[in-house]
Amino acid sequence: MNFRHHQAMSNALEQLKQATTVVADTGDFQAIAAFLPQDATTNPSLILKAVQKPQYLPLLEQIKVAYGHEPLELQTDRLLVAFGTEILKIIPGRVSTEVDARLSFDTEATIARAKRIVSLYRAEGIDTEKRLLIKIASTWEGIQAAKVLEAEGIHCNLTLLFSPIQAHACAKAGVQLISPFVGRIYDWYKKSAGSSWDEAANAGVNDPGVQSVRRIYAYYKQNEIRTEVMGASFRNAGQIKALAGCDLLTISPELLAELRADDVPLNVELGVDWALAQPRETFPDGEAAFRFELNADAMGTEKLAEGIRAFVKDSVTLDGLLKA
Repeated sequence: MNFRHHQAMSNALEQLKQATTVVADTGDFQAIAAFLPQDATTNPSLILKAVQKPQYLPLLEQIKVAYGHEPLELQTDRLLVAFGTEILKIIPGRVSTEVDARLSFDTEATIARAKRIVSLYRAEGIDTEKRLLIKIASTWEGIQAAKVLEAEGIHCNLTLLFSPIQAHACAKAGVQLISPFVGRIYDWYKKSAGSSWDEAANAGVNDPGVQSVRRIYAYYKQNEIRTEVMGASFRNAGQIKALAGCDLLTISPELLAELRADDVPLNVELGVDWALAQPRETFPDGEAAFRFELNADAMGTEKLAEGIRAFVKDSVTLDGLLKA
């Protein structure tokens, strides 16, 4: 295997930046600046976590004072956009802002909410075509919404992606970027194995979450699919290192700090040449096949459902803070 070795003089984060676009995964924008990421991603859970910190309370209060008379879901979107706008002052690239997960099975409502988020960013003077990704769960309905939005120049980040059939449908829909998850796949296999789980045997390139992203990355590159692949949901730095070379990786501030403190040379394996050497796969088109294939993937089915439930729960909590 041909590994590209980077100079040992720089830390793992700097080495990773040579091979992969590094993205910060947080609502805590004050924690971002130190790591100089290109892009940033948020979700309802990350915004909820941030808004409970004292330094971000003024953002919440401003929305409540200025817009408390508006429908709650509009106030929520304003809060998400307020965070996103602050993040865009710090990063040179794009921010991902998520559509309410309660709309995960409603194509039309997802389109409408996405357009409203876009209009709120535009009102802040943001060039949304260059600097915004609308984050949508990778349900069939969400992917169809993204297809419509992309055709209108609104770029999307399809999240909660656990199964190759989801990645295939996203490619067919022409979405800008997908976020295949790593850590939550690892969690599922670890939980399923119970006491028989062998951490060392399932580390690095043998990690089931890492393998899932590598499989999707290979499929995209083999078929010259232009959708960007952004590995997401990391539990440890080893998972990140095993995906060096992926188009983008979105990483929490805690793991960004860990990578920055690590000066071991980084092996970069992923790339087009690597992908072309992998086994080729094909996937069926259409809604019935999508639902059947996803249903056949117990991990993908369970993790998508669980992920939507968790985002909904945190969105409801966020609503409560705005109402308080």
